[in-house]
Amino acid sequence: MAKLAPKISIESKFLISWNGFKSKLLLKYTLSYILIFLIPLTLVTLLIYENAVSALRKEIEQTNFNQLNQVKITIDERMSELQHITSRIAYDQKLSSYMVHDPYYSMEAIETLGNYKANSGILEDLFLYFHNDDQIYSYRGLTDIDVVFGNLYHYDNWNSKQIYHDLNEINQPIVRPAEYVTVNSRKDSTLTMLFPIKPTDLYPNATVVYMVNEAMFTGVMDTILNNFSGNGYIFTHDGQLLTSVNKETEISPETIHMLSTLEPGIHNMKLNGIQHSVVSTKSKENNWTYVTTIPSYQFFSKVVHIQTLILIVFLVTVISGVVAAVFLAKRQYHPIKDIIEFTKQKYNSNHSARTRNEWEWIKQTIHEYSARIDTQIPFVRNQCLLLLFKHGKPNDPDIESMIIRSGLEYPGEQGLYLSIILAWDDYAVADEALSIQHYMQEMLSELELPNLKARIFGIEFNTKDQFALLVSMPADSSESVQKRIEAIIEAIKIIVIDNAQVIPYFGVGLPYPDLASMNQSFIEAATAIDNRIIGVNGRVTYFEQLQDIVVTEAEAFWIPKKSFLKLEQSLKQGNESVANQVIGDIIRQIKEEALSPALLRCICSDLLNSMLRTSYELGVTEVFKSLNNYTVYETLEELEVGLTDLTRRICDQVERNTETDQPSLFEDIVSYVDQRYADYTLSLEHVALKYSVSISYLSRTFKDRTGINFTQYIWERRMEEVKRLLITTNAPLKEIIEQVGYLDAPNFIRKFKKETGVTPGQYRKQHENQEKSSRRLPIS
Repeated sequence: MAKLAPKISIESKFLISWNGFKSKLLLKYTLSYILIFLIPLTLVTLLIYENAVSALRKEIEQTNFNQLNQVKITIDERMSELQHITSRIAYDQKLSSYMVHDPYYSMEAIETLGNYKANSGILEDLFLYFHNDDQIYSYRGLTDIDVVFGNLYHYDNWNSKQIYHDLNEINQPIVRPAEYVTVNSRKDSTLTMLFPIKPTDLYPNATVVYMVNEAMFTGVMDTILNNFSGNGYIFTHDGQLLTSVNKETEISPETIHMLSTLEPGIHNMKLNGIQHSVVSTKSKENNWTYVTTIPSYQFFSKVVHIQTLILIVFLVTVISGVVAAVFLAKRQYHPIKDIIEFTKQKYNSNHSARTRNEWEWIKQTIHEYSARIDTQIPFVRNQCLLLLFKHGKPNDPDIESMIIRSGLEYPGEQGLYLSIILAWDDYAVADEALSIQHYMQEMLSELELPNLKARIFGIEFNTKDQFALLVSMPADSSESVQKRIEAIIEAIKIIVIDNAQVIPYFGVGLPYPDLASMNQSFIEAATAIDNRIIGVNGRVTYFEQLQDIVVTEAEAFWIPKKSFLKLEQSLKQGNESVANQVIGDIIRQIKEEALSPALLRCICSDLLNSMLRTSYELGVTEVFKSLNNYTVYETLEELEVGLTDLTRRICDQVERNTETDQPSLFEDIVSYVDQRYADYTLSLEHVALKYSVSISYLSRTFKDRTGINFTQYIWERRMEEVKRLLITTNAPLKEIIEQVGYLDAPNFIRKFKKETGVTPGQYRKQHENQEKSSRRLPIS
């Protein structure tokens, strides 16, 4: 047992150390320190490695360039040697036409040709030919020209006629590219060179023929490509390929021609899709071009030892840096850990499992205690606001003290107080109304406008879709009270529009010098909001304006006939967007006119009657069952909303009537959706565009026919397919989810679990277990 004690101690220390690393914050600190040194280290290492490779490459390329120049010098010397031999033959009296053709001196001439041939180390053979002669001379003797180039040396691409022509007609040296020549039934790659003599004469009388084995040229090129697999080329002055060395895949003739045109120097280019280092140089003696091509990747094989050394240094540095990062991270984390442990012991807080890291835990703890304090203040203030709106300020000292502590009185000086009621359209759907109510509560429960020196407190009350505000501002100011109130309302309007995307109606009560009269101001604001049809632009109504309304008798206005005709025609065609646009234009035109309430009601009734008449003519009679929805309105905005709804119902019926002529349209749409539900690009807009129907009509019709909306239908089809694939296949979950057109796998898993109560993996296991159970035989 004693021997086991050290082992247990070591294991416990390891577990303690590992538990420390379970902290996400500690891991973040560790990773941060590692990245701080690892990124610069990696960049520096790559820079050093690239510089090493680049330097070695430049060194190799320069060496190749120098060697290629040496090859050029060597071949230039040998070509100069041949030109020197040609000049000596031209001026050698023993090899004149007379001496060669003389039976006595011809033997001496043949011996002289043998001496010239022996003096050159690159010549395979040497011939002397005098123009228009049938004989040709060599160091072996006198031979018929057809015998030499027919039997002794046989060319595949140089026939007797061409040979005879070239021997008699050339007036400058010619070098034939390396080609296979049959010599005594053996093929050798040979270069044939023809030099006219005398070289300086305009009309030479003879030609010297040199036969040189190609290996004499390619051998010197091999020294450059000794350690690389590349190619070497020699081109004549006119770009003709003279000879080549190929240690790599041969390249196309077009590329070879391009290489012959390169300027002297070192080039980098792609050949056959592979990056190459190309070195080129040019002879000043005969304008021949020398080129070598070496694949660039071969340079990297020369730096293996440097690569290994750099890798070892890099790994050692990384390991040392990781150890140092862990040490520094633990030192940084230690004070935070002490704070957390102290807080847990002191306050018995136990919600760390719900937080992402220690900073979040500390933030959540502070927020929790702060929230406990803050939650009491709004509750007290709201009760005080309700009390002031309903009963004014009572003569109870305790309640008065509570109102002061809740901050409703204007601080530091005499104030003015008034009530404003905000209302919005009650035709919004329930979710939208709740959203607006939430925004109002969030924005206007407590608001301060420093530029206007105004403080605002708000509360929702029992009346539907309305929000009451208490506004306080200083009593003494150089600006009039009305202008200050208008500025405050404009500021509130901007805040509401920016955040809730709704333009509210404002009912404004009279201002009073103390809170005791707030119930009076509240009643006035409620009266103003109920009569908001005469408000400024239909949105702001002041109580004091209600008693100043004067109706003029000289008003004369009616909706233009063309607007009625356009509206009726758009309804008959089922064009909802055009009809709504016409209605909007008419309402705007009415707003621009200063009309009495009586005339305004008549015009609005005429517009509604026109649409109802058109509805009756089209056979859309069900709208008459809900006339109250359209005949009861308080503002022009409410009228416009009712007319828009009426337009939608009429246009829907027109489209349904059209659909009766095409009974299979909806079946085709459902069939198309069933086939394409796995396409993640499938959308309501896409289907509506394909079948030339409006989006709103398709959405409503789809829900009427299937009982669910378009999005839910797609979701159910995908769910059915996922369940089927989970049961019948072993495909990975992510692959199945993507196969049915869902790209956000985590979101799909959450929705799947919410609907079925289990995750997709658990669903698959459940059905596997059920299948195994069904296979068991019952116990008899």
